[in-house]
Amino acid sequence: MTTYWNSAGKVHTAATVKLAVERARELGIKHIVVASVTGYAAEMLLAYPDLERVCVTHQAGFSRPGEMEMPGEVRRRLEEGGMKVLTTTHLMAGLDRALRLKFQGLYPSEIVANTLRLFGQGTKVAVEVAGMALDAGLIPYGVDVVALGGSSEGLDTALVVRPAHSQYFWETKVKEIICKPREF
Repeated sequence: MTTYWNSAGKVHTAATVKLAVERARELGIKHIVVASVTGYAAEMLLAYPDLERVCVTHQAGFSRPGEMEMPGEVRRRLEEGGMKVLTTTHLMAGLDRALRLKFQGLYPSEIVANTLRLFGQGTKVAVEVAGMALDAGLIPYGVDVVALGGSSEGLDTALVVRPAHSQYFWETKVKEIICKPREF
């Protein structure tokens, strides 16, 4: 039973978290991976200490060279609440994005990202952060997780995913769409 929002965006964050946690519990899934730049969405998951929670945030320098977007006090609150916080290069960016910015081309990982965006930005983000968390060793290999993403700020998408390590990306399986926007 997929829930479809009539629009994308932050307004759906609390409901997306609620649906994701409910479905994780129904399926016996213990790991939730959430994309959160400022910590707004991740902090909502602090209310669920029975789940293993991982927050994936933007890499240092994403918006401005040398700067972290997530405030240090928010990161500390998340970690003190038992959440793992990952700050690293985006799975579908890195050097391909550098090539695009320098030479104005379109490169393989960005083709994958744009293909996933056919289902909405949140779908692309959820698949991406699940793989990033797996590559960092913050979730176990070979198990389903609930992954949450959004279209700009906040959350509007939740998936049940069996992520694969980046070098085996095509083994990633999106098993369920818990919720997503119909319009994005």
